[in-house]
Parts: sequence; structure tokens; C-alpha cells
Amino acid sequence: MNAIIESLHKRKSVRVYTEQDISEETVQAILTAAAQAPTPGNQQLYSIVRVTDPALKHRLSISCDNQPFIEKSKLVLVFCADCLKWYNAFKEGGCAPRKPDVGDLLLAVSDANIAAQNAVVAAEALGVGSCYIGDIMENIETQREILGLPRYVFPAAMVVFGYPTDQQKAREKPRRFDLRFIVSENGYHELSAPELREMFAERIGARSYEDWMNAFCERKYNSDFSREMSRSARKVLEDFED
Repeated sequence: MNAIIESLHKRKSVRVYTEQDISEETVQAILTAAAQAPTPGNQQLYSIVRVTDPALKHRLSISCDNQPFIEKSKLVLVFCADCLKWYNAFKEGGCAPRKPDVGDLLLAVSDANIAAQNAVVAAEALGVGSCYIGDIMENIETQREILGLPRYVFPAAMVVFGYPTDQQKAREKPRRFDLRFIVSENGYHELSAPELREMFAERIGARSYEDWMNAFCERKYNSDFSREMSRSARKVLEDFED
């Protein structure tokens, strides 16, 4: 198997790290790889906040659902969808730009996440583990205050990095859904009830579909953090609707 593809297959989220620091050379290699990501019109509609202040890392570990491993990680990068940079550049050039809109935000979020994935892939190639922190999209008022984020800048993704412990290296990666449930040809295919049950059969094991699904729905989809993420998203959208 091609080395890059093999790396993508083996990569898994790492939440426990050794005490080994990540060299500045390696950090710069990860950041440079992120900046080489595909981007619409070569605009790079994102900004990356590297968090090195221990106090800020501590605050982020609390604001992001009280996860101590964030604070213990060796590198913290926040990938921000940045609709402000080009808007200011247009004004500096004497243009008459419209205010950033929701479509600009969606494009910038996509751009930021593509850059983040490049960083994750680069880190994996260098033996550095990583974990996405989706909670950075919650508690938006707090995240803005911690990171000094102005209007039109949204923390789309946070990734924390560190060298994995032996236990983390040995831990089995959760299996993904079979491709037949993910890929359709020439149009969207809405899965039928039998297909949905077949799709989840391996994950559910001996439990009933209803029991497993209800537990997952309450733990994830109907959870307080999921509702908070939606509230924060609506708050951010207010910036783009004035």
C-alpha cells in the first residue's frame, strides 16, 4: 500500500501523550503543510492561532468541555475561518466590498478545515499524534475572549498534537462504515430502514438497534453540548446578517 494512504488508514485520534516536546522544526513543518492545502482562488480564507501560553491552554481545556488532555498536549492550533482579512484588504485597496455574508463563512470554514486536515496528515507522517476538538465551536463568546477573535472570524477547528504513548499506538482504531453506505453514484441515495440497520449492525453488536440508537442520540445528538454548538453557530451568523 502507498505510504501516504497507509498513513491515512492508520491515523486515529490521540488523547494521551508522552512528555516529549515537539521540536520547532517539526512544528514549522506541520504549519507549512497546512498552508499548502487546497484553497479556493488561492485565498487561504483562514488564520491559524498557535496557542503556547499555558494559561490560555488551561482556559481552552475548560471552555472545550473540560478536557485536561488539551492542556497537556504539546501543540495547540486553532484554525479560524477568516472573512475579515480579505475584507480589510479590499478596503485597503480602495475597493467597495460588500460585507461578508453567510456564503463567505461557509467557504472559509471549509477552507480552514482542509488546512487543519493537512496539518493532521503531516503530523501523522512525522510520528506526531493529533486530535480534533470540535468543542471550540461552542461557548463562542468565551472562545472569542480567550483568543481575541474579532467579528467575521470563527474558530472552525482546534487540533491538539503530541507524541502518542505506547498504549495509544496499540489502541485499535474504530472501524468506519462500509463504503456502500457512504458512496452513491450520480446522485444522493437516502438509505432505507433496512439499510440503516445493516449500516450500524457491526457497531451495535448484541444490543438492539433501538437501544443502541437511543443511547447514542441522547449522548450526542440531543446533548447539551450539541445544543450549545447550535446556539454558538446562530450567534456567529448574526455577524453576517446585519
